Amino acid sequence: MSKTWNRFALLTFTSIFLAIASLCAAAQDTVDTVLRPPKGAQLAIVIFEDLECPMCRRTAPLVEQASKTYKIPVVRHDFPLPMHPWSYQAAVIARYFDTHSKALGNEFRDYIFENQLEVNLQNLRSFAEKFAAAHKVDLPFVIDPSGKLAAQVNADRDLGKAIKLDHTPTVYIVSSRNPSKPYVEVKDNNQLYSTIDAMMKE
Repeated sequence: MSKTWNRFALLTFTSIFLAIASLCAAAQDTVDTVLRPPKGAQLAIVIFEDLECPMCRRTAPLVEQASKTYKIPVVRHDFPLPMHPWSYQAAVIARYFDTHSKALGNEFRDYIFENQLEVNLQNLRSFAEKFAAAHKVDLPFVIDPSGKLAAQVNADRDLGKAIKLDHTPTVYIVSSRNPSKPYVEVKDNNQLYSTIDAMMKE
């Protein structure tokens, strides 16, 4: 009885250990996939943002300027927080403009940041209509009838959760130059340029 129980306990422990190891490996795979430069770039800025987040509004132009200064790409991810009533819908609308071009989608995100203090749940649609009209793009009455765009927002949010994000904006400088230090989080906007400089020297 004792030997049978010991064997059972060992098998149970082994199963649990393997399951944990598998989860850890999956989490690391997610980090490795998300926090790396896009193809063809050695360095990039990766940002998870919420269109209703005041700090995201202040950070977006700084990131854009850093991108131009260093000539490195910016990879933007949606991470709408549940405390913000219109951020999720704004992200879905941005994904609609992405279907025309990624540049147009990012321009819409910046437009929402610029008007963030005036936007609310009731007038978000009218802001989107003004943007669409200015760019000669039709905005359908039902923007996401199949739920495909919402699924893309959800996928981004799930990526953020998988790498343990809990705030916005979360900004990373990512590099393919040094495998032992592939990314660094920028926790203070004042350190954005110095962090890029440091990663470029790695």
